[in-house]
Amino acid sequence: MTSKNSFNTYAVVGGLIFGAGLTCGYKIASLMKKNKTIHGDEILTMVKKAFLEEGPIEGSWIELKKVPLRKFAFKTDVYYGGISRMEEDTLVQYEFIADAYTGSILDLYRV
Repeated sequence: MTSKNSFNTYAVVGGLIFGAGLTCGYKIASLMKKNKTIHGDEILTMVKKAFLEEGPIEGSWIELKKVPLRKFAFKTDVYYGGISRMEEDTLVQYEFIADAYTGSILDLYRV
């Protein structure tokens, strides 16, 4: 009877340690991913894909150096970039600001 109880105790303790290890691993992985930036080329590819849905583009660029941005209480690193395309026989340029951690477009404006 004693060996069966000790086996059950070890199984429960082992399960708890395994669960705690999984939880810690998940938390560490999410913290590491949170602080990882997306490369500027990937962001430019996403922006170009969105513009291509509306028509062809003539050119594009992105600054690969991250720049800190602070707007009110919001702080992050961003990339600046641009797209040019023909609209009604006129070359039109757009510039954008993209979050370096999420790739989200924070601002897009026509120049």
